[in-house]
Amino acid sequence: MPLYEYELREGDCRVCGGTFTLRRPLNAPELTQCPACKKPVRKIISGFSTPHKLKPLSISDAKKAGFTVLKKVRKGEYEKQ
Repeated sequence: MPLYEYELREGDCRVCGGTFTLRRPLNAPELTQCPACKKPVRKIISGFSTPHKLKPLSISDAKKAGFTVLKKVRKGEYEKQ
């Protein structure tokens, strides 16, 4: 289930703090009011997390993780390493 961020359309709230995040199914109807304070809300666009730098896997790392490592011999032919 994706995470959605919401903020109050106007005013502030001690219960929700003005912004909150909810996990909701994709097919759920659009949320129009805060579940805590019942004030009108709008969905806000939020950032997402991506890995900044990934080190390439070594052959030994791939084997330890359970992958089968293949080496290209000729066009269309591979053999296990």
